[in-house]
Amino acid sequence: ISSMKNETRYDVVIAGGGPAGLSAALMLDRARKRVLLCDADTPRNAKAEQVHNFVTRDGTPPSEFRRVAHEQLLEYDNVTSSRERVEDVQGEEGAFEVTLAESRVTARRVIVCAGMIDELPDIPGYRDLWGTSIFQCPYCHGWEVRDQAWGFWAPAEGAMEWAAFLLGWTRDVVVFTGGQFPVSNEVRERLTQAGVEIDERVIARLNARVDDGSRLETIEFATGERRSRDVLLVRPRQRQTALVTRLGLELDDAGFIRVSEHMATSRAGVFAAGDATTQQQGAIFAAAAGARAANMVNHELTMPRR
Repeated sequence: ISSMKNETRYDVVIAGGGPAGLSAALMLDRARKRVLLCDADTPRNAKAEQVHNFVTRDGTPPSEFRRVAHEQLLEYDNVTSSRERVEDVQGEEGAFEVTLAESRVTARRVIVCAGMIDELPDIPGYRDLWGTSIFQCPYCHGWEVRDQAWGFWAPAEGAMEWAAFLLGWTRDVVVFTGGQFPVSNEVRERLTQAGVEIDERVIARLNARVDDGSRLETIEFATGERRSRDVLLVRPRQRQTALVTRLGLELDDAGFIRVSEHMATSRAGVFAAGDATTQQQGAIFAAAAGARAANMVNHELTMPRR
């Protein structure tokens, strides 16, 4: 990929250089569209050790995944890369004015692949263990920690029964409420029958192993008591990036960008792909969505209007 050039007119500006943005860039590159790929180099999976469930790339470190993607884009000559973040988009379909951190360009279409922002709780030890012992997705990380002692920190009673789903990876699962909500007898009975224990104590901190500060050893409660766990599954709150807010894109009830089957948003000419559009988050899902968005963008830019 070439670095930022003097050229300021593009067919497509892609905001975000994760799997969705890289996939969209590759497809549009091969379709001979002029593309500006804006990657501020702040990936959500920066602390993850490996990418999984991506055929031919299973076990690849995220940084290596991105390096290979950029290397493959170098085989073509239609994508320009920028480390500037997309700050705002004004104008309309076919003539967008895209404001970057230090420059401004125009584009006929925009694809938002900026991901979501995880709001991590202010619990001592949490950030240090995020991505190495604290995970969101068992598909992404469960195999590597199979048969170990797992915990699921449920955000609400309605999410508690997801703990039973985790039994596919280990038979030792405890669901923690953190003392944040009461548990009904019905939920308690179903989880108990499934073999999931419920711990309702208030969580005060997460303690790492002395020999490896990136690995969980115990969950410490407000009472001072501790419970050994190797892994903690969580569902942290997420919010959209400032760009999505500025664009005024319509969100669904869960707070994700509402998109059509072709990844089009509520704003004409603006498409979206990746984690910002779905709860089904993962590299392969994002890459597939990026390809779908690029396909439709290319179709719109190439085919005559009816």
